[in-house]
Amino acid sequence: MTAPLSTPTQHEELSRPGRWIALSVLVLAVLLVAVDATVLGLATPFLSEDLKPTGTQLLWIGDVYSFVIAGLLVSMGSLGDRVGRKKLLLTGATAFGLVSVLNAYATSPELMIVARALLGVAGATLMPSTLALIRNIFHDARERSVAIGIWGAAASAGAAVGPVVGGFLLEHFWWGSVFLINLPVMAVLVVVGVKLLPESKNPAPGPWDLASVGLSLIGIIAVVYAIKEGAVHGVSWGVGAAAVAGVATLAWFVRRQLTLKSPLLDMHLFRNRGFSAAVLADLLTILGLAGLVFFLSQYLQLVQGRRPLEAGLAELPAAIGAVVAGLLAGRAARRFSVRAVVSGGLAAIGLALGAITLVGQNTGYPLLGAILLVVGVGAGLAFTVTADVILSSVPKEQAGSASAVSETAYELGAALGIALLGSIVTGVYRGFPVPEATPGPVADAAHESLGGAVEAASALPGQTGAELVAAAQRAFVDGLHTASSIGCVVLVATAVAAWFLLRGQRLEDGAGAHH
Repeated sequence: MTAPLSTPTQHEELSRPGRWIALSVLVLAVLLVAVDATVLGLATPFLSEDLKPTGTQLLWIGDVYSFVIAGLLVSMGSLGDRVGRKKLLLTGATAFGLVSVLNAYATSPELMIVARALLGVAGATLMPSTLALIRNIFHDARERSVAIGIWGAAASAGAAVGPVVGGFLLEHFWWGSVFLINLPVMAVLVVVGVKLLPESKNPAPGPWDLASVGLSLIGIIAVVYAIKEGAVHGVSWGVGAAAVAGVATLAWFVRRQLTLKSPLLDMHLFRNRGFSAAVLADLLTILGLAGLVFFLSQYLQLVQGRRPLEAGLAELPAAIGAVVAGLLAGRAARRFSVRAVVSGGLAAIGLALGAITLVGQNTGYPLLGAILLVVGVGAGLAFTVTADVILSSVPKEQAGSASAVSETAYELGAALGIALLGSIVTGVYRGFPVPEATPGPVADAAHESLGGAVEAASALPGQTGAELVAAAQRAFVDGLHTASSIGCVVLVATAVAAWFLLRGQRLEDGAGAHH
């Protein structure tokens, strides 16, 4: 399928500065969606105090946002190709702002879960539209690489900035403030977006298949749910059933896409070796980044005793590394090669995970900062170049569907990173020996999580409490070592695979590529 020639008016539509202002609007949207995925982590204790959710409700409050986003991205990407990406983006942004208010003022755990799910629906309209609009605003391939670099940096840095923003707000305001911060940003996005963003859609899209929307949503949510439940509570009949149902539903989704005349997701894209390799690399890059940032924030707070804002700031090197590397990634890929930059990025994340095995309870900050910086740089390089490969390997009309695949890999990577690496940390952690004088219920609470252990220990007499906390912290660090070494092996293996799979893959040069 060849891209239709664009008319000259389309090219002159956005003047030079206009394009970059339009990009800054798109970056705001991505930053918010990414920040919202992690900002809640620090607010959880305050929210629990207020709404008193059960353990299961608390997990759903934390997870349902990412679940819904991951389940709807492909459908929303393809809806944007049909109704117009600008229209979808602005509608989604308005909804995101309004639903944030509902989140901030939720009065019960049930309402909070519904509000987070609705926020996920709105978030799913924002992510694929932004990347597809970049594909249509920037016609010059080098400029587009820079734009995707800025976009990718915002997506990877957003996850790392979440804890800093959250820590600051929670030290000054009540927990709802972490949602209300979305309002002014969304207002700017809508006002500037209406003026500056060009509308773009697929000229001959065909109908939007609702059955496929349902299948992809149910399939992805079931698979992610099975992984997370299995990680937290171990494998059970329920987890197995969810996994089987999810995989079967996704298989049915794929079969349906192959028979439809205008599928929700064009499965033939995956025949392109570069496209498939880029999607896999995307997923594992974010898996490494999200898993590491998540555990180090617990480590910094519960093992090293830092305050939320301090722990958030301590993780900034990951964000800085991601931004700098994201901006330079396109240039590096053209100068060396796509496979060198992507494999190098994946290997960097793998080696940083390997270095975690050297971290003890009292490790000084320089080593931690250096590890986070390397992870950020690796993620910035690999994520940006793979996003560029994914976008440039499809015709322009399918930009929405292709960016939805890239986004889905991102969201699944984040969920899996926390779930898989988390299950390893938890598995190792749970078996630690408690001091002899510890009562049964306290020991049970301590074995649930490190946070639980610190809380439970406060009920014990001084010496016993201190011993319990020390044993729990040692066990957590052991779990961290095991999870990181496994993560290290997986990422280094992926780096080697990417070196072969991305052979001969290039980024486009100059403006001539599309006409």
